[in-house]
Amino acid sequence: MFDLIIRNANLADGRENIDIGIADGRILAVQPALAASTAEAIDAQGQLVTAPFVDAHFHMDSTLSYGLPRVNQSGTLLEGIALWGELKPLLTQDAIIERALAYCDWAVAKGLLAIRSHVDVCDPRLLAVEALLEVKRRVAPYLDLQLVAFPQDGVLRAPGALENLTRALDMGVDVVGGIPHFERTMADGAESVRILCELAAERGLRVDMHCDESDDPLSRHIETLAFHTRRLGLEGRVTGSHLTSMHSMDNYYVSKLIPLIREAGVAAIANPLINITLQGRHDTYPKRRGMTRVPELLAAGVAVAFGHDCVLDPWYPLGSGDMLEVAHMGLHVAQMTGQAAMRQCFAAVTDTPAAILGLDGYGIAPGCRADLVLLQAADPVEAIRLRATRLLVMRAGKVLARSPAASAQLELPGRPQQVDWRHAAR
Repeated sequence: MFDLIIRNANLADGRENIDIGIADGRILAVQPALAASTAEAIDAQGQLVTAPFVDAHFHMDSTLSYGLPRVNQSGTLLEGIALWGELKPLLTQDAIIERALAYCDWAVAKGLLAIRSHVDVCDPRLLAVEALLEVKRRVAPYLDLQLVAFPQDGVLRAPGALENLTRALDMGVDVVGGIPHFERTMADGAESVRILCELAAERGLRVDMHCDESDDPLSRHIETLAFHTRRLGLEGRVTGSHLTSMHSMDNYYVSKLIPLIREAGVAAIANPLINITLQGRHDTYPKRRGMTRVPELLAAGVAVAFGHDCVLDPWYPLGSGDMLEVAHMGLHVAQMTGQAAMRQCFAAVTDTPAAILGLDGYGIAPGCRADLVLLQAADPVEAIRLRATRLLVMRAGKVLARSPAASAQLELPGRPQQVDWRHAAR
């Protein structure tokens, strides 16, 4: 006896007309024409059912703060960092919690049920850390929030930052972060990577560093991160986020770097919306795209995820928590319009970041937790094309959010009365 069966579902791996049997919050069966009794059935009508979206890189402590204390007039990374420095003394725990919870509401409505958020630890009050730990507790029934101790101003550059970061870990923050390219010198950047990786190894924690978020082809801290990952036996637990300097590096150096990243088991996270917006600002033309070498990393066997990074904050005046928008931008910037490549972009906001975060029970298979999203699309490519409506969002077999199907009524002589922008493959 199942509590619920979702019938006639298409899955991201290409299987069609699949039934998903759910009981006690878990998936018990995934097969065609499941012959079983159930208290409730949902007909997916040949539309895509996927495991939830996962955002592998976000800044929840600053989200929805756009315009505070002023607007980023230039739209640049450096003005955004300066703006955040102006805002930090004005922050209160209640305001951070209120904004973060509001964003989590948006996320759930978009089928985004797991987020890795970096939280600034350079404020000795650790207000944002305390606030997001409280948010993590409150949203735990419906959203997995993983926190990274992030020294925004540099763990060596900012006074007391290493002590603050260690305190944040003691308070329950999950992952060790860093920003080596923002240290005063290249040598300090490399030293920060060593210190932080050793700290993570001592504590048995994962590492996720803002690494080489620069147009400088000589910003090569990802090389140091891969080296210390292997030296300390951290393979499979380390992530390099952004890696935008790789778009400016010469091909010979990259031909050595990418195998090093792969051999170290370091994952990569690109942030297409933000990378394409903030990088290349010093260029006239030719103008660099700004995103790391996603197709080349994937071809070498490196795990690559996409992150949203920012929504309505000092760095980015747009965004809504829609990971399909992120995948859509990533697909275009990386020129990944081949059939397999477009599906890789869908995996970059679902399966791949789930593995990077180490999510337990993620997926659509017997034994997995029944966290599911029903999309108004037949397959991953159509889902990205349409930024498909989330018809149903489910956590442990319970519905969290519903949205009406997207359509428009037409009043055109001799034409259909309604369109929904779907297009069957021919």
